[in-house]
Amino acid sequence: MLVEIKKMNKEEVTVVTSLDVAETFEKHHRDVMESIRNIGEAISTAEFSALFYLDSYKASNGKTNPMYLMTRDGFTLLAMGYNGDKAMKFKLAYIKQFNEMEKVLIGKQKEREKGIAVRQALTNALQQSQENERMHGHAYSTYTNIIYKVVFGKDAKHLREEYGLSKKENLRNYFSEEELKAVQSVEMIVSGLVNCGWGYDQIKEFVLNQNLKMLAA
Repeated sequence: MLVEIKKMNKEEVTVVTSLDVAETFEKHHRDVMESIRNIGEAISTAEFSALFYLDSYKASNGKTNPMYLMTRDGFTLLAMGYNGDKAMKFKLAYIKQFNEMEKVLIGKQKEREKGIAVRQALTNALQQSQENERMHGHAYSTYTNIIYKVVFGKDAKHLREEYGLSKKENLRNYFSEEELKAVQSVEMIVSGLVNCGWGYDQIKEFVLNQNLKMLAA
């Protein structure tokens, strides 16, 4: 069983897949899908879309098949019909996982909120130092690539390729709480160096040659 953090309707939430539920409760996936569709017929479209999100997976034969992502409440509605001692143990285990992953999600959200102020400080420092003007409006992305290399060993382009993301998607939505903390710590160091009058080449050499990832931990 696996509870994950996924995007449903453009919002990050804790979810489990219908495929995972079918495997855990030893049911045919088609029967789980049918039960979910039956729930959809009993409630409004808006209520259903807040609980279940139609997705897909690739089967062992290479065929792409439909599955649903479901929130904790969606899972609760579905699992109401699963009875017996074994089913109860699985339901309790899922609830425990939902609780744990929701704590992780809350931690990520708090760090992202803190990150807004940190990014603004870096942006202001770059503007006041005229670095942004010198780099024709690309200073923030240029310095961010240095920061990502310190923390991840890769720039934004290669991180997007690794996560399979488009340019429109926010990379930081896919960082863990600890990764967000590390990024923000290095951002603060870079902001301080910019405010001290250091130039791009000096900052790049310093942050890439010093183990700032350890300082950020």
